[in-house]
Amino acid sequence: MKFNCALSIEELEKRTSKDYLLEKKMLDIDAPEYNTLKDGDKTALIYLVKAGRIIEKINMELDSHYNLPFKKYLEEEAKKNNNQAKLTKILFDAQKGIFALDCESNLIKLAQGLEKRKGRGFYPDDLEEKEFHKILIKMLKENKVDEVRKILNQRSVVERKDNELVAIDYVDKFKDDFKEIAQLLLKASCVSTNIDFNEYLRLQADAFLTADPMKDAYADKKWATLQDTPLEFTVTRENYSDEMTETVFENEELSNLLKMNNIEVISKDYLGARVGIVNKEGTDYILKVKEYLPLMAKNMPYNDEYEQVISDEEEISQTMVDVDLIDVAGDVGAFRAGITLAENLPNNDKLSLSIGGGRRNVYHRQIRFVTSEDAKKKIQERLDNILIKDLHKFYDDKMDHPFTIGHENSHSLGPKEGCEALGKYKSIIEENKADMVSLAMLDVLSEAGLYTKEEKEKIIVTYQTDNMLKSKPELTQAHRVRSVMQNYFFLKEGAIEISSDGFLNIHTDKMVETARKMLSEIIKVQLSGDFSKGEKYVLDNFIWTDEMETVAQKLKKISKRLNGTTVQNLADKLFNEKI
Repeated sequence: MKFNCALSIEELEKRTSKDYLLEKKMLDIDAPEYNTLKDGDKTALIYLVKAGRIIEKINMELDSHYNLPFKKYLEEEAKKNNNQAKLTKILFDAQKGIFALDCESNLIKLAQGLEKRKGRGFYPDDLEEKEFHKILIKMLKENKVDEVRKILNQRSVVERKDNELVAIDYVDKFKDDFKEIAQLLLKASCVSTNIDFNEYLRLQADAFLTADPMKDAYADKKWATLQDTPLEFTVTRENYSDEMTETVFENEELSNLLKMNNIEVISKDYLGARVGIVNKEGTDYILKVKEYLPLMAKNMPYNDEYEQVISDEEEISQTMVDVDLIDVAGDVGAFRAGITLAENLPNNDKLSLSIGGGRRNVYHRQIRFVTSEDAKKKIQERLDNILIKDLHKFYDDKMDHPFTIGHENSHSLGPKEGCEALGKYKSIIEENKADMVSLAMLDVLSEAGLYTKEEKEKIIVTYQTDNMLKSKPELTQAHRVRSVMQNYFFLKEGAIEISSDGFLNIHTDKMVETARKMLSEIIKVQLSGDFSKGEKYVLDNFIWTDEMETVAQKLKKISKRLNGTTVQNLADKLFNEKI
């Protein structure tokens, strides 16, 4: 296929310039965190970075059928000094693919003549939603239940076979790549200095050699126990980006057939890899929160109507680490409108949780840090333009971290069954829940001694100020849609006000109780497991008001940022090491 770059030289020069392209810098070559490691761990990182880059290659294929051919085209054109290709490659490497939404929710398409597909690279490129449903209905009526179950599974790639569809486990689909990754993980396990970490690497390597979900479960279960390891390596598997699978809930006939045949529908997993060094001081701070999890569970709305994962009676199966990042590859490293601050894994759909496995929270130090003077000036300019003066003293960018800790822990609280049936709204509702738990628990946690009154005020003001967006997001952007929903709900309930000239006032005395009210509504929707109720809840609250637009226009004048990228000098050096 012949490719052409979609963006003009002028647009590319703008989007790749300093003011428009935000850089997040991972550990550099001379980082003391790296230089103080033992030699065995330094060698292990070489293997792990190389493994992560192969996972990135696989994920590009899952993201679009055209990513790798287009990447090759850009590389070949760059060698010919094609400046348009060189600049396009910068954005391609940043968003890790042809298609992405930018920081103002505009769809960025880097190649001419291609359209973003709901099925991404998971489904045939010419498969439309109606045909997808029609084929599945026909297969179910012909009693091909197992085949349909595999198609609607999170770890399969779907292809055409005659007039039907067939699912291939991604380990089989990318067999050679996964074999190479497994070999690299085994080599790392022979030199890394931590016994538990090495056992995990061997289990994960074994899982990449055979298409057996139970082997992944064993690896996930071991990974979730890692607390005192010098290194961090994670294979991230999350299903926020597949827009095709979850459409089955919108076809009443198909949805009923799936229920009759007890087929659990799970959206497809994107794959990512995180390589880093565990920061002990940061981890010690995060672990202070762990003892409060049972208290949070007791204070969840309707907690007697669903099974509690966290309780006083059992040891909490959840580890937490703060990580200095070396490499973020594939899904976890894709800068698409934003980039993740932390992750709580495995997700509810993963088999490891059903065999007694726990969860693990990993926090990203380099992504959350605000270090440059220019960035600090931008924050102050933002406050001067959108937040009433009396509240400036309560804004503290460091307070994003405790809020994020509350958010990630919240994924371990609340209903676990039935949420998949909420379809394309499930992620929006779950992310909304996590934010509201973090906010709703502030009084409880302050009374228990985790936060001071001043810290509570700072968390509230910082959260709400940062929750204001530069543009109305697309419905596919779960993390941003939930921000609009929250802002609308808080405006409606009088917890916040926005003046006609776009200044935000936050009634901190009303924020926690309002968050708890919203949280109660969320839990009810999750307990219902009803697609229509989930849809109504989201659409009733996903309302972009005139006040939000006024603030958005001011934010656009303050910040020109449209795209972002990661700078990974140490990772690049390790990747190019010959071993």
